[in-house]
Amino acid sequence: MSENKTVEREEKALPRVSPATDIVEREDGFHVFMDIPGVRREDLKIDIHENELTVSGRALPHGGEKENYLEVQFGPGEYVRAVSLSDRVDRENIAANLKDGVLTIRLPRLEKAAPRRI
Repeated sequence: MSENKTVEREEKALPRVSPATDIVEREDGFHVFMDIPGVRREDLKIDIHENELTVSGRALPHGGEKENYLEVQFGPGEYVRAVSLSDRVDRENIAANLKDGVLTIRLPRLEKAAPRRI
């Protein structure tokens, strides 16, 4: 495939999908699991703006032009999902991991402030 066709292919608008997401509250904080098959680490963005965490990523077409797909259920697309953050989330220690098409985000709880006597 020529370089021009590659650029042309990537610039086309991809279908936008909200990924399947599980949010679990555990003793140490909140855990978010998102299915984002085909998204590479370099095509993934995780942003925090005020009380919202936004995940976006692009899964680009795989295979060659000459392949004849009979069915495509997780083809190219743009994944976008926003999650509201609690005031109890420690924004400085959020961690993320992408493995086997599943994004895991750990949102630790803020340590409780010790009572203060004035």
